[in-house]
Amino acid sequence: MIRLSGITRDFPVGDQVVHALAGVDLHIPAGQFAAIMGPSGSGKSTLLNLLGLLDRPTRGRYELDGRDVTELDEAETARVRRDRIGFVFQFFHLVPRLTAAANVALPMMLAGVPPRERAARVAELLAQVGLTERADHKPAQLSGGQLQRVAIARAMSMGPALLLADEPTGNLDRATGREIMGLLENLNQAGTTLLVITHDAEVGARAQRRIVMEDGRVVGDDKP
Repeated sequence: MIRLSGITRDFPVGDQVVHALAGVDLHIPAGQFAAIMGPSGSGKSTLLNLLGLLDRPTRGRYELDGRDVTELDEAETARVRRDRIGFVFQFFHLVPRLTAAANVALPMMLAGVPPRERAARVAELLAQVGLTERADHKPAQLSGGQLQRVAIARAMSMGPALLLADEPTGNLDRATGREIMGLLENLNQAGTTLLVITHDAEVGARAQRRIVMEDGRVVGDDKP
């Protein structure tokens, strides 16, 4: 599914260069649930951005489903990101003026999915996350847990093979966070590859694999 070889990401800061990632080698097979852990500044978020094709490495090779995606042009990168990768964030990033249903439908609308197919898929996804009765509610009318459920449904709207979650429980209370992790685990058990960035040891303990980062390097990896 994912193979990183010698991935480096450098950022110029004044007259210095910060090595956010320093020669990362990583293989994540399809269907795995892995937690990426480490202190702030360890490179976790930079790695997630690269995996999600939101950024490019300074050096190294990234293969997704056997395809080198490092040198794709912007249009093809956007297509791969839209069709193959879903994102869930700590602060949800929903569109405030849109209803839950419209937020879930947005990626499909941008992709040109026909309205009837789009509506059926939205209904299916909201049912999966237990929010059928909240379809017409806007984000301001939803709780934190409900907002994250909408975000998960939106992330899965294009049927991605890879789901990237950045601190998905970080803005939730413990009980709600456990519910959200249960939803993500259900998606993983249905075949979606799941990568979760987290500071939470409890979340890490639920993963099949824990990848620990420090100073831009992988310093721990308890592969199954």
